[in-house]
Amino acid sequence: MIDVSALSSITNFLVIATATSEPHVRALRVELEKALDSSKTQIVGVETASESGWTVMDAFDVMVHIFTAETRSRYRLEHLWRDGNEVLVGELLEALGRPGVPKATPRKAKAVKKVPRKKKTGR
Repeated sequence: MIDVSALSSITNFLVIATATSEPHVRALRVELEKALDSSKTQIVGVETASESGWTVMDAFDVMVHIFTAETRSRYRLEHLWRDGNEVLVGELLEALGRPGVPKATPRKAKAVKKVPRKKKTGR
């Protein structure tokens, strides 16, 4: 996950995932939608094109990109957002104070700060 809160006006975090095939991209999208729905997280939008190898799910503060390996290497979002800070999911949940979430293991890298919600415009 990449913290882009200081770099983006539309989201705070990017999650970039790799699927093994086009059907895997669809399956991951469906499971993510179920998980977000069950946690009462608002899904602002989902964008996918048949056989594109890429699905984007906008959950307001978090934007999830699911790629096939070939498509991920073509677009290289990690490189585009290289000025963002890498954050482990466990660290983010810990910083947000989510109960019942196992504590993240300490790392030498940058500490995670609680990021205030930004007012989003232009959607």
